[in-house]
Amino acid sequence: MNSEPITQESSQRICNHMNKDHQDAVNAYAEYYGKIKRFRSARMISLCPESVQLKVDDKTLDIKFDHILKDCSDAHKTLVKMIKAIPSE
Repeated sequence: MNSEPITQESSQRICNHMNKDHQDAVNAYAEYYGKIKRFRSARMISLCPESVQLKVDDKTLDIKFDHILKDCSDAHKTLVKMIKAIPSE
């Protein structure tokens, strides 16, 4: 990740990476930030400077960030910070 701006292309690349390599994190975002405990599937579908959008079964969730993302590097750091903030059971 670098200081590349968040564009439609970089959003798609980040979402594809998260869905392919970090499905456990995407599920955790849906459960914790989306407050959805039972679902069949969760996919990250879009990321913009203000929020990340997840498709959870037939619902679309918009999870707001705690700040406006500056670039792709900030997106990476923020998504990691969000996963680390989820209490372990």
